[in-house]
Amino acid sequence: MTDPSSPYAIDLRLERFSSQLSVKLGGNQRHVRCEIRRKWLVLQPEEFVRQLLLHFLIKEMRYNRNRITVERGLAVNGAARRTDILIFDQQMRPFLLIECKAPKIPLTTEVFRQAAHYNGPLRVPYLMISNGRESYVAAIDYEARDYQLQLQVPEW
Repeated sequence: MTDPSSPYAIDLRLERFSSQLSVKLGGNQRHVRCEIRRKWLVLQPEEFVRQLLLHFLIKEMRYNRNRITVERGLAVNGAARRTDILIFDQQMRPFLLIECKAPKIPLTTEVFRQAAHYNGPLRVPYLMISNGRESYVAAIDYEARDYQLQLQVPEW
């Protein structure tokens, strides 16, 4: 999955949303405002990717911000986990689960497996992994126990 020349590696050009992030310096750390959680967070590399993706989803894809949760807790095989981004459809069913990684983290099969593992109790139709530079989206076929890589982020 780490091949940016793959036809399934999607470049969302997330850097274009950088200027739209609210960033401030607090102490020795930079913080970013999460408009979904309505609070300031330490600006770690993974958080930077998450915030850029949120801007992309809301502003470009026109996803409803009221149907987006960030770092939502869930139990996976009895262990507490958190989803990076979870989007619900119009009927409030889980629709798209996104696993974010820092830009320097390669998107490997293991990263996809992590997202699939978190998806166990959710059973979303779409999984996405992103490190900000490249993203992959898969449509999940539960009946066939298979997935199909997509060429774009699904319409909401």
